[in-house]
Amino acid sequence: MSGVQIPSVTQIKIELMQNLLDAAQLKNAQNLLPDWEISAGSLFRLFVFTNFVDAFDFMTSVSLIAENMNHHPDWSNVYNKVEVRLSTHDSGGVTSLDVDLALSIDSLFIKE
Repeated sequence: MSGVQIPSVTQIKIELMQNLLDAAQLKNAQNLLPDWEISAGSLFRLFVFTNFVDAFDFMTSVSLIAENMNHHPDWSNVYNKVEVRLSTHDSGGVTSLDVDLALSIDSLFIKE
């Protein structure tokens, strides 16, 4: 088997996670993420906090998860509001990576 490369389980998992979600999967994602606006292109949610410090603390917590996942949000912050948009740019839309990150972000917000 010289010259034949067999992908690792990690490589296969990453490849599968980067596949675009189809219409049925996007519908399932909407059920899992009722507070997010979901389209084929991205997931979007606005988070509102009491003040800037709470919003920034939230962003710091999200950044640690995103860095660990190597999957980073497009986001903006104005005072107590944080807008988060997720998509897998390499895939051109929403993948399971985005859903997983959104679920993690939601779990942080619930704790706030």
